Amino acid sequence: MQEESKQQTISVAAIAQPQNDTITLLEAIGILWNRRLFLCGMVFLGAVLGLLVSFWIRPQFTSDALLQIDAKGNNASKAMGEMGALLEVASPADAEIQLIKSRLVLSYVVEVEHLCYNAVPVSKFRRLIHDEGRMDLAYLEIPEIAIEDDWFAVVTGANSYKVITPEGSTLVEGEVGETLRAPYAGDTLTIQVKLMRAEEGEKFLITQQNPLMAVRNLSKSLAVSEKGKQTGIIGVSYSHRYADRAAAILNTIANTYVRQNVEMRSAEAEKTLEFLEEQLPGVKAKLDSAEKVLADYRHKIGSVDMTGETQVHLQKEVDLQKQFLELEQQRQEATRLFKEEHPAVQTIVRQQQKLRGELAKLKANAEKMPLTQQEVLRLQEEVQVNNALYTTMLNNIQQLRVVRAGEVGNVRIVDFAQIEPIQSKPKKLNILICAVAASFMIGVLIVFLLRMLQNGVRSSSEVERETDVCVYAKIPECHNAILHRRKHKGRTADQPLVVAAPDDPASEAVRSLQTAMDFSAMGTSKNVMVTGLIPGVGKSFVSLNLAALHAGSGKKVLLIDADMRRGVHRGRRNAGLADVLVGKMDVQEACAESSTQNLFVMGSGRAAVSPSELLRGKAFANMLAKADELFDLVIVDTPPVSLVTDAELIWPVVDFSLVVLHYGKHSMDEIKETVKKLKLFGDKPCAFVMNHCEHDRGHYYGYGYYGKY
Repeated sequence: MQEESKQQTISVAAIAQPQNDTITLLEAIGILWNRRLFLCGMVFLGAVLGLLVSFWIRPQFTSDALLQIDAKGNNASKAMGEMGALLEVASPADAEIQLIKSRLVLSYVVEVEHLCYNAVPVSKFRRLIHDEGRMDLAYLEIPEIAIEDDWFAVVTGANSYKVITPEGSTLVEGEVGETLRAPYAGDTLTIQVKLMRAEEGEKFLITQQNPLMAVRNLSKSLAVSEKGKQTGIIGVSYSHRYADRAAAILNTIANTYVRQNVEMRSAEAEKTLEFLEEQLPGVKAKLDSAEKVLADYRHKIGSVDMTGETQVHLQKEVDLQKQFLELEQQRQEATRLFKEEHPAVQTIVRQQQKLRGELAKLKANAEKMPLTQQEVLRLQEEVQVNNALYTTMLNNIQQLRVVRAGEVGNVRIVDFAQIEPIQSKPKKLNILICAVAASFMIGVLIVFLLRMLQNGVRSSSEVERETDVCVYAKIPECHNAILHRRKHKGRTADQPLVVAAPDDPASEAVRSLQTAMDFSAMGTSKNVMVTGLIPGVGKSFVSLNLAALHAGSGKKVLLIDADMRRGVHRGRRNAGLADVLVGKMDVQEACAESSTQNLFVMGSGRAAVSPSELLRGKAFANMLAKADELFDLVIVDTPPVSLVTDAELIWPVVDFSLVVLHYGKHSMDEIKETVKKLKLFGDKPCAFVMNHCEHDRGHYYGYGYYGKY
């Protein structure tokens, strides 16, 4: 009962973590703090990459222009009255934005600004330090057979260059402004450089782009939007690696759009003018013919006296005929825009029908006059009607010419693009901040992802509840520089951590383990076995430091390295456990003094046969009994249980066993299976030690770590 009470006390002293898998905010901060070196490395890497990216991106200069749309039209289109209303076209901002980015506008800009031809510097170092040269092409035609290959232009002087073929040979040499032609593969290469600012020897990749692709690329790079809501003000911006080219291209776009807008708005007037000019010669011929017929008739019959009633009748009929012809002209113009059933067309038709009725009445009254007066009246009427029609057509043609010449469109350029002195891209500070933030978030993601992959047991209370075996201590992850140097060398050094760094948290945890063992069933034991489930759990670290603590308390301690395959404890040179088991030497000869007082080490030695065969007989039990007589405490460091059977063979002959667990690496099934497996070889007292435990900064497994004493 007393021993059970002691074990219950020890089990309570081993601090238990929560049984669920949730992580609190403080635990998350602790996990990140434990991986702070990795996160700092990720942040540093992100900063370096951010700087490289910010310097690698070529500088860009952004120019902008401002356009205004007059939705109400202009006064020039109203000069013709109703005809002007038919010619007026209103363009909303959304439609104008699409027109600016249309191929109708941009195709002309690509041709004028030579955007199909590119010369790109290829030096990576010059690009990184922003010291690239410049070469602008006015014309380039690469033979069709090699248009997809790499052509280069190399600067040979202040104003001279040479063209390098895809095969690496020089095809032609020339100067800036000169059009060069050279035969290649049955075709001709043509090139003209209009501007070159580069050092001698600098190399450029020259390419010829499809015009349609150049238009699409320009459309993607063009930013067009309305300033405000329904303001009619359109802002256009464009970015280019050269400030003067950005301004020139943007101004060409604005001027081309305004010009085509004027042409579009004057298109209706142009078509109407063309129609009237086609009809004018026929009307003039009819007028001349009517005048000739009237003159011949008068010459034939002589003078005819026209009464006042006849003159009034003639004038009224002429006016009605003139109105009818004007309505017919309006009907023809309206039918070009609308169908015959449209109300505007039907209104004109009804007016014409009314005029026909009045003309019919006048003709009926004219039949009552003498025949001579009727004929003269008819001929004069025909002459005056044709003359009125001809005069009206001349007036309309003149008005349309005035409209076409004075048309200014419904768009004007408010601000032309200017050459920007400051680059708009890249924004190096923003790139650096984003790169650092992204690298930190990736580092955090990796830390928690690795944490999730390590789905092993972290709770000591869970281990005790499932296995009925106490957890004597939880040793934190040690960040001591001395220990890390030993791990780097691949061996455990003579001086333990509890001696080299007694104030380290790991050293304090080993002392807690010693205390727990002294007050447990191990208190009267002469020998202890230390093993682990898998390699790398830290069983050799626990063995050495536990032995050093007992030696420091005045006991004579022997540390035996029973891993005859891969021993880590340094004993007597070329001698150790294997030599004792085969009878080459006795226990005292195989032991060597360590740098720690009262601590002796027996190395693994060199086994000529399988180590499990040496451990299978009574030789190891006899050796251990002899060691118990010579030393106050014997600690046996065995190989991992999961790899070889050595620990299972040693288990029955020792008094007490410590099984070292790696925090977060073992599943509960693995732990239970190991305990069950060892129990098959003998019902010996044992306990667990959890090594490499993680803890929050400032807290020591829940009790509060108060620093150095």
